[in-house]
Amino acid sequence: MSITAIVVPCYNEGSRLRDSDFLEFLSGRQGIDMYFVNDGSRDNTLQLLNDMAAKSQHAHVVDLKTNRGKAFAVYSGFKVAMKSDYDHIGFWDADLATDLRTIPEFSEFLDVHAEFDIVTGCRVQRLGADIKRHVSRHYLGRVFATLISMVLDLPVYDTQCGAKLFRNNTDLASVFANPFKTKWVFDVEILSRYKKIRAGRGEDIANAVYEFPLDQWHDVDGSKVGFLDGILALADLLKIKLG
Repeated sequence: MSITAIVVPCYNEGSRLRDSDFLEFLSGRQGIDMYFVNDGSRDNTLQLLNDMAAKSQHAHVVDLKTNRGKAFAVYSGFKVAMKSDYDHIGFWDADLATDLRTIPEFSEFLDVHAEFDIVTGCRVQRLGADIKRHVSRHYLGRVFATLISMVLDLPVYDTQCGAKLFRNNTDLASVFANPFKTKWVFDVEILSRYKKIRAGRGEDIANAVYEFPLDQWHDVDGSKVGFLDGILALADLLKIKLG
C-alpha cells in the first residue's frame, strides 16, 4: 500500500476549519499523513492545528511565523514532507471543497497508472456529479483556464482546483528545489516546471498529467481571493510566459 502525505495550507481558518472531519478521516485511514501549514494566522488557527496533532499521530503542524501566502505555505509543507519516504505527496484546500475521501482515489490512480506523475482534480459540471460553483467563479475560471492553456501550450481544463497529488520522485524534487516565483498561480508554475524538466528529456508533460473528474465539489464561502488577486494572477501568468 502506498504511503501518502497531504499538505494543507491554512491562513485564518479558525472560523471554518472542520477539524473533526480531518480527524475522523485520519482515524479511519492507513498510509495517509497530513501536514497542516499555519501561514502566520492571526486567529486561533494554530491552536486548532496543534490540538489536532495532539489527537492524531497522522496530523503534523508546520508553523510559519509570518504570513507568506499560499504558494510559500505549500512549498514549505512539501519540503518537510519530502524529508520522509512517501510514495505520493499532494496538497488539499483547508475548506474541504473537495471531499477528503477523494485522496485515496487519487493515490490508487497513481498506483495503477505508472505512466502518470500528477493527478489533479477537475471540476467538470456533468450529469451524475455534484459540482456546485458560484456562476461568476465558474465563468471567470473558464476564461482563466483558456489563458493558462495558451501560456503552457497544454489542453488543460482546470489548473486551479485545490486538490492535487504528485508521485514522489526526482522530478518532484526538482520542481520543489526552489520557492515559487509566482504567488497567485503557483499551480501553473508547477506544471511549467514539470514541462521544462520533461522537455529536457524529450518527453511530453501531457502524457504525465491526469485531470481527475471530481464527483463532488462545493464552493465554500469565505474565499480570500478577490478581484485584485485576479489582476495579480494575470501578471503572474506573464511572468511564467517570459520564463
